[in-house]
Amino acid sequence: MKNIETQEELEQVIQEENTLLMFSADWCPDCRIIEPILPAVEADFPEFTLYHVDRDKFIDTCAEWNVFGIPSFLVFNEGKEVNRFVSKDRKTQAEIEQFLTESLAKL
Repeated sequence: MKNIETQEELEQVIQEENTLLMFSADWCPDCRIIEPILPAVEADFPEFTLYHVDRDKFIDTCAEWNVFGIPSFLVFNEGKEVNRFVSKDRKTQAEIEQFLTESLAKL
């Protein structure tokens, strides 16, 4: 997983194919809990490139994109949002994988 550092970088990666953005924050316990499963998710879904977006660094983007709960996931393909899994609830590996399977069907 790569970290997005600038708004320009964020805007660039969403123009790529099959970009998966994970919005989280250092202080978020539910975000920390899912971190250990992310390498397996990445391995099982090589169609996506996973990027970490720090909610606190990109608070204006989160407001603009209606990302109010974390951890949350958005899928973009060539600049268009394809799917979203946005809520304040803790996510399980099965839920994330189901979301990605649904996202693949929408591409």
